[in-house]
Amino acid sequence: MARIGRVFDSTRFSQTIRCMAHMGVAASFLSVLIVAGGCQQKEQAGPPPVPVVEVVKVVQQDVPIFSEWIGVLDGSINAVIRPQVTGYLVKQNYVEGDIVRKGQVLFEIDPRTFQAEVKQAQAALEQAKGELAAQEASAATARADLARIKPLAAKNAVSQKDLDYAIGRDLVTKAAVVTAKAGIAVAQANLEKAQLELGFTRITSPVDGVAGIAKAQLGNLVSPSMQEELTSVSALDPIKAYINVSEQEYLRARTAENRATDAPLQLVLADGSVYPHQGRMALADRQVDPATGTLKIGTVFANPENLLRPGMFGKVRAVLQTKSGALIVPQRAVTEMQGRYLVAVVAADNKVDVRPVQVGQKIDSGWVIEKGLNPGEAVVAEGTQKVRPGMSVTPKPFEPAAPAPASKG
Repeated sequence: MARIGRVFDSTRFSQTIRCMAHMGVAASFLSVLIVAGGCQQKEQAGPPPVPVVEVVKVVQQDVPIFSEWIGVLDGSINAVIRPQVTGYLVKQNYVEGDIVRKGQVLFEIDPRTFQAEVKQAQAALEQAKGELAAQEASAATARADLARIKPLAAKNAVSQKDLDYAIGRDLVTKAAVVTAKAGIAVAQANLEKAQLELGFTRITSPVDGVAGIAKAQLGNLVSPSMQEELTSVSALDPIKAYINVSEQEYLRARTAENRATDAPLQLVLADGSVYPHQGRMALADRQVDPATGTLKIGTVFANPENLLRPGMFGKVRAVLQTKSGALIVPQRAVTEMQGRYLVAVVAADNKVDVRPVQVGQKIDSGWVIEKGLNPGEAVVAEGTQKVRPGMSVTPKPFEPAAPAPASKG
C-alpha cells in the first residue's frame, strides 16, 4: 500500500499519466502501476555513451602529380577485308574473334568461273605463241628469197618487179613477227590477270591480328562495290590509345625541364585497375583541332595477351611533377557537402572539430589536402556520420578492411 501511495503522489501521478498518454496506454489502475515503473526507469537512465571512432594521422610525404586524359584504344593496324572480285561466298575458314596470321585464308569465293578464265587465257597465250612461230617462219623465208634475188637483180637476171616484191614481203613478215610478239605479251598479261583474279577468290589476312565478326554469310554474292566489308583484322600488340591534350599541356610536356613526352605512361582501365604494362608517346597529329583547341596524341602500350581491344576506354596518365611535403588523408575521411569538403579532426582532448579543407589530387586511396590540416593531426576515417562539432569521442586507430579472398573455381 505504501508503494501505491507513492504512485498516487500528486506530482508523480501526473507524470505517470503524461507518460502513459505519450505511450498510448489506457489509464487503468494496474496500467498506472506498470507504466509508472517504466517511466521511472527512463528517468533514471544516464547520458548516451561516447561514440567510438577510428582515426588516422595526417601523413606528410612527397607524392607524384599525375595528369590524366581520357583515351580511346585502337589497333596499331586495322585492316578492312573486302572482296576484290565478284562471286558467291562458299567458305569461311577462320573462327570469329580468334588470332589469325598474315596470309591465312579467311574466306573463299566460288573459283570455277575464274578457273575457266585462266584456262581460256592459257589457250590464248598458246595460240599467240603459235602465231609468232608461223610469222617467224614466213619472215625467214622472205629473208632467204630476198637474199637470193638481190644478186640476180644486180646482174639483171630478174626483173625489178621481182626484186621489189621480195623486199616488200620481207618487210611485211618482219612486221607480222612484231605483231605476233605483241600478241604474246597481251595474252601473257591476260593470263596473269586471270590468275590474279583466281587468287582473289581466296581472301587472306594482310596482317597478324585478331579477326572480327564476319559481316557476310555463306552463299552471299559479294563484290568490290559492296558497301559493307567482309570483316576486319586488327593488330593488337602493341595497341594504340589516342588522347586529346590542350595546347598548354602539350607545350608544358615539351619543355626541356619536364620532357614528359619521354615519361612512361600508365593506363587505368574501366574497372579502375591499372594496366600492368607501361606505355609511351608514339605520335602527335600534324595540327591542333581548331574546334576544340586540342591536339590528338597517339600512345602505345604492349598488349601481349590481347587483353585490350579497339573501342575500349581508359585513362592515360603521366607524372608531370612531384609535390614535396604533401598532406595525405584517406579518401573516406573527406566528406563532400554542397560543394564543400569537410574533415572531422579529433583534438588532444578527444573533442571533434569539423573543418572545411581544400582538396588536391587523389593518390590511390588517399587525397592530397592543400589547406585546412596540419601534419600529425588525427582525422576520423571511420564513423564520420556519428560526430558533430564539439562532441567528445573515443578514438582508436583506423584498421582498413582486409581485401576479400579470391574465389576458387
